[in-house]
Amino acid sequence: QGQLVESGGGLVQAGGSLTLSCTASGLALSGYEILWYRQAPGKDRSIISSIMWTGGTTFYADSVKGRFTISRDIAKNSVHLQMDALKPEDTGVYSCAARVGYRYHYWGQGTQVTVSS
Repeated sequence: QGQLVESGGGLVQAGGSLTLSCTASGLALSGYEILWYRQAPGKDRSIISSIMWTGGTTFYADSVKGRFTISRDIAKNSVHLQMDALKPEDTGVYSCAARVGYRYHYWGQGTQVTVSS
């Protein structure tokens, strides 16, 4: 049974950096799009960034462009989200997901990111 596991969340001061990782086990990511979602307190979950495992095409929400970088580590079957210049409004639960087209196949359990002002 395949699964996705996030890691790397924590507490950081505004202006700081964190790197989140989404590691797949029991599944090959070829053909999947891997997405990072953020759910801020009291708000709906929204897509922050995504990467096509095959080809590496990336997407960033306007709110994180220029500050976040998504990448894939083929050897570790992982996707990383490097988050720089963090702002308090980046606080939330970050989850990764794997989909093909608009069909979601796997979700991680989420990791908390808290940015203090």
